[in-house]
Amino acid sequence: MQHGPAVRRRKLGAELRALRSSAGLTSGEAARLVGWHQSKVSRIETGTSGVKPTDVRLLLDAYGVTDAQLRELLMMLAGAEDSDGRHHWWHAYRGVLPPTYRDFISLESQAGAMRTLETTVVPGLLQTPEYARAVTRAAVEGLPEDRLDTLVEVRLARQDVLRADPPLELSAVLDEAVLRREVGGPGVMARQLERLVEAARLPQVRLQVLPFAAGAHIGVTGPFVIFSFSSTSDLDVVVLDHLTSSLYLERKEDLQAYTEAFNALQIHALSPEDSLDFIAGTAAGA
Repeated sequence: MQHGPAVRRRKLGAELRALRSSAGLTSGEAARLVGWHQSKVSRIETGTSGVKPTDVRLLLDAYGVTDAQLRELLMMLAGAEDSDGRHHWWHAYRGVLPPTYRDFISLESQAGAMRTLETTVVPGLLQTPEYARAVTRAAVEGLPEDRLDTLVEVRLARQDVLRADPPLELSAVLDEAVLRREVGGPGVMARQLERLVEAARLPQVRLQVLPFAAGAHIGVTGPFVIFSFSSTSDLDVVVLDHLTSSLYLERKEDLQAYTEAFNALQIHALSPEDSLDFIAGTAAGA
């Protein structure tokens, strides 16, 4: 269990080590190809030291890696700009967002798929501006209005991943409590439920409701997110949110356990079609 930056370094290092091995190179041979000492390659591969995007590019070139998507993903993990040479949009908020949140956003922006269990609030990618404001205000008491505006702005900017090409594939299981908890007042909640109905009809979104009638379930221990990457499953990661930070689980056994848990939740939840009717019915009665 690690904080975001450490996980990213270790995952990046492990992937670079695998690519070097596939290229049939020893760490010493790789170091000579790029003009480094062998110890630098070792430190990068073990995640004990950071690595610059330019260094990652040198290694990928040396290993003959031509997969554009994989290259961009690994460069992103090293903190690179996007493919057009621009800084990622969240860099403008470096003075406002904690590092763990920036790491979460960077993973979210590059992931091919996201699976999430939500037990208390609507997933951030599906929140309306009014709902996002009410949730943020409740989560952080005494927040100045300008800071609140910024955090809501970030929350809404994150939603662009659902409109990207290709879009992030979002699978979400929502406990019925998410739909019943009145956030921001009746009007705000009614609009939020309407937004969920709209989202449930999108081809890249799969929403399922876990009704109270399902009883106790494996998700009662709390919400979680699983990020999956189309280029390599070795970069998949589970994120657990806490009040002041996020924790990242990267071990294969952790990924397997949470994947199996999510699959079980989907089985016990209503089907996407029945969930859409359930949300619409809840909205009509709101």
